[in-house]
Amino acid sequence: MIINPHSGKKNKNQISDDFSKYLSLFKKHDYEVTLYKSYYSGHITEIVEKLEDDIDLVISVGGDGTLNEAMVGNFRRKHRLVFAHLPYGTTNDVGAMFGFGKNPYRNLQLILSGVVKKIDICTINGHPFIYSAGFGKFMNVPYETNRNLKKRLGRGAYILQGVRDFFRRKTPLYEITYELNDEKYHGLYSFALISNANRIAGIDNFYHNVKLDDNQFEVAFCNLQAKKDIVRSLIYLKLNDITKVPGFYFHKTDHLKIKFHEKLRKPWCLDGEIFECPDNTYDIKIERGVSMVVSKSVVHTMFVEKENDL
Repeated sequence: MIINPHSGKKNKNQISDDFSKYLSLFKKHDYEVTLYKSYYSGHITEIVEKLEDDIDLVISVGGDGTLNEAMVGNFRRKHRLVFAHLPYGTTNDVGAMFGFGKNPYRNLQLILSGVVKKIDICTINGHPFIYSAGFGKFMNVPYETNRNLKKRLGRGAYILQGVRDFFRRKTPLYEITYELNDEKYHGLYSFALISNANRIAGIDNFYHNVKLDDNQFEVAFCNLQAKKDIVRSLIYLKLNDITKVPGFYFHKTDHLKIKFHEKLRKPWCLDGEIFECPDNTYDIKIERGVSMVVSKSVVHTMFVEKENDL
């Protein structure tokens, strides 16, 4: 288990304190377990990169960004390991997508009795992201929201930051050329979202009928700029999935290239964390067959292949 002690609303010692409760579960399932803690940004990546090849399971404990950091380390390995994620973060989109709820002890039970599935992991310029990447309006909110505020307010901290951002800043449009499915597009866009998930920003069924092993990811570009149009689109989004929201252009693909004709004002957001790249060109692809443990409850809804992979 690799723990990010700063995730979510719990105090920094809570996850470590809970670990003692988990030991009996590990013994029941014939696991010997070692606990690691992260102490600085990038530490989890370093830990995963240096783990021995004979480890049966790696469990990241924290928010969505914690799993992202762990997966970066997994991608740097010659021999990748089997991963699971025990959610302790603020919104826990990935945890919910994998079939886990709010009770950590119950979630660990689901992991240790779960199934290993081969999932698609998207990469942007070679950097993996588990469920979402984006740029433009609102995409800076996850990484700019104050950590102490997140601990006090949880998801409400993101909403508060989003409201502030909405009224404080003008929505810029970026001149963009993008290519996918043998087609090229050009236009002005205020933001875009690339994802392989059915839950984003705490919104369930953001896309319908998403599969985690279909060699496809979802892409949405938006050209809305006026505040009234953005508010209208958010109302639509609560009632429908994003493919039916006016002002959005939706695609499914396995490869996307994006070229900006000007410098971005804010960095990209990957799995809730900041992502900076000096280039104005971004190449998004799929890496297939990454082993993840998920709850048995999501196998028939989130996967094309219904059988256990291991």
